[in-house]
Amino acid sequence: MRTADADILIVPGYTNSGEDHWQSRWEAKLPTAHRVNLGDWHKPEKARWVDSLATAVASCTRPVVLVAHSLGVITVAHAAPLFPRGVVHGAFLVSMPDIEQGADIPDVDRAFAPIPRDPLPFPSVLVASRNDPHCAYARAEDFGYSWGSALSDAGEAGHINTASGHGPWPEGLMRFAGFMKALG
Repeated sequence: MRTADADILIVPGYTNSGEDHWQSRWEAKLPTAHRVNLGDWHKPEKARWVDSLATAVASCTRPVVLVAHSLGVITVAHAAPLFPRGVVHGAFLVSMPDIEQGADIPDVDRAFAPIPRDPLPFPSVLVASRNDPHCAYARAEDFGYSWGSALSDAGEAGHINTASGHGPWPEGLMRFAGFMKALG
């Protein structure tokens, strides 16, 4: 699938993705990419975030591909059963935070836990780092397996955000291009 043939929905995490974050750069670079406004970025509420994402997906007119980071990944897992059948063609999931074990994200609605383990009803890839301070690699691997996601080992890349040195993140864009190609 070509990016021009899809509505690419950018799903940021806690505090949104700043202008130097790879998600913001991809949004600016990919003409069919749009950021989903989930609500209060500094005090995430599960019900609002999930509803906002489900509404955004339902309003799309082309096949949807989700590009989620951090708490946005958990939002996708919660919202997936609400998506109209067959609309989401894939999800590129990056750096899930383990909000069940150790990811200390202040002001996050505890209703985000437990993290769903049901298989996602669309193809997905979960990119995980071996030294992510918000999620042990083995836990990401376990969730990826539960969701039916292909696991992409990012090595020692931190939380794959601006703070860990991932502004443009060209390796990620190459992985995303390969994922899009595999979607057909």
